[in-house]
Amino acid sequence: MDRLLKRIHRVRPAAFCSRNVFFLHDNAPTHKAASVCQFLAPKNVTTFYHHLYSPDLSPPDCFLFCNLKMKLKRLHFSVVTEIQQAVTDELKKVLKEEFSAVFQKLYDRAKARIYANGAYFE
Repeated sequence: MDRLLKRIHRVRPAAFCSRNVFFLHDNAPTHKAASVCQFLAPKNVTTFYHHLYSPDLSPPDCFLFCNLKMKLKRLHFSVVTEIQQAVTDELKKVLKEEFSAVFQKLYDRAKARIYANGAYFE
């Protein structure tokens, strides 16, 4: 987690300095552990949780992992660094507009979940 914050500081210094940093995760028990909460709290990181077991609320996960899986399918790698490079290359190909649209969809789905009072919806 500390590496993540250092990377944000390096890549987005303005966001880091303003403490305009958000952490979105899937509500897994490890993400809610006391040590994680204690680490994030003094750093003023705003944490958003997905509803437990809600793949319908995670378009970024579906978008990224499905695309990566399809692009890297049937490829064989000799060492871990080759995998890392292939994944990095594929992620760099994702257009900013595509990624932005996926997060807009996440926002819209979250709003719909709120309006539905947390109930399941299609």
